[in-house]
Amino acid sequence: MIRPFIIFWLAEQHFVTLQAEKHCKGKHFCRQFKQKQTLKKRYAQGLQFLLFLLIGALILWWLYRDQDPAELLRALKEDVNYFWIVAALMAGLFSHIVRTLRWQMMIAPLEKHPRFANTFLALMIGYLANLAIPRMGEVSRCAVLSKHENLSFTRLLGTVVAERILDILSMLVSLLLVVILQWGVLKGIAGNSFDFSRLYQSLATPGPWVALFLVGAALWFFRKTIRASRFFFKLKDLWMKFKEGFLSFRRVENKARFVFHTLLIFVLYFAMMYLNFFAFPYTAHLSPLASLTVFVFGTLAMVAPVQGGIGPWHFMVITALLAYGIEAGQAGIFALVVHGALNLMILVFGLLSLLVLPFVNKAKA
Repeated sequence: MIRPFIIFWLAEQHFVTLQAEKHCKGKHFCRQFKQKQTLKKRYAQGLQFLLFLLIGALILWWLYRDQDPAELLRALKEDVNYFWIVAALMAGLFSHIVRTLRWQMMIAPLEKHPRFANTFLALMIGYLANLAIPRMGEVSRCAVLSKHENLSFTRLLGTVVAERILDILSMLVSLLLVVILQWGVLKGIAGNSFDFSRLYQSLATPGPWVALFLVGAALWFFRKTIRASRFFFKLKDLWMKFKEGFLSFRRVENKARFVFHTLLIFVLYFAMMYLNFFAFPYTAHLSPLASLTVFVFGTLAMVAPVQGGIGPWHFMVITALLAYGIEAGQAGIFALVVHGALNLMILVFGLLSLLVLPFVNKAKA
């Protein structure tokens, strides 16, 4: 749920940097400023990468600490039907193509219709960037497309936020279906671990409400000072472009086609998980509803700011499979193979996109 706000913060940082470079006086100063900004950015990205990777690695180690390596290798050789793994990856690749078409439809009303090749390559590069630094993919794909199609970076970012909100709505609908149709399974997973009584008690006390009132009063009291600040005008300009991109789906010419693409993306994501069930003898008997539950659990895990969901995704998928009677070792193998295959596809197509992109635009020039 917080992903759109993270994307907006990243956009604001990008905007401030561009404005500072624009207004700086003297080539030497500009060069020094850019060097300092680049150095700080690299340090921050390096620390983020190591921290999130460490968290994911610790979760992964905890999940597989009792896994027998020999049994894992045997299962990879004998138990996995790789035809279904490839079929699931093809469904995933097709979903990326459909997402590209939908993104084109959102961009077209704002400025111009971008080329499919650049849009698809930018999307895959964004997925690749997410494997390095969580949430960086959204910014990266906008930067790539902005450069090669001469489009507004901020407006593109607005369309991505709109996309993410649509994804959240799809996920919430999926979650609602699971809650309605698989309530018994969810209840078995949750057990007695969730206790909302403390939350209700804290909200019943005056403390949170007094703090909220004081913050609101301070903003109201200093509203004229805030509105007159340079930062406010920059933020307002950024917000107007962002809002224009965010509302881009309202200007889409063929709304029926747009809705169809949105639904098709969800169906392909679901199919990708369900097809993987047939690749393993111990999950082939599970129903589509079980697949929907595992799919929702895996999607919720991707909210965690960890590269490619490494660790949290495995934990959530294993937890869901355990609820359907799959043994812990078998559930662990399923999660490891499916997640590994998906990220391998993203790695291959992302690197290929980086290599192909210059040639595509060289031909255009």
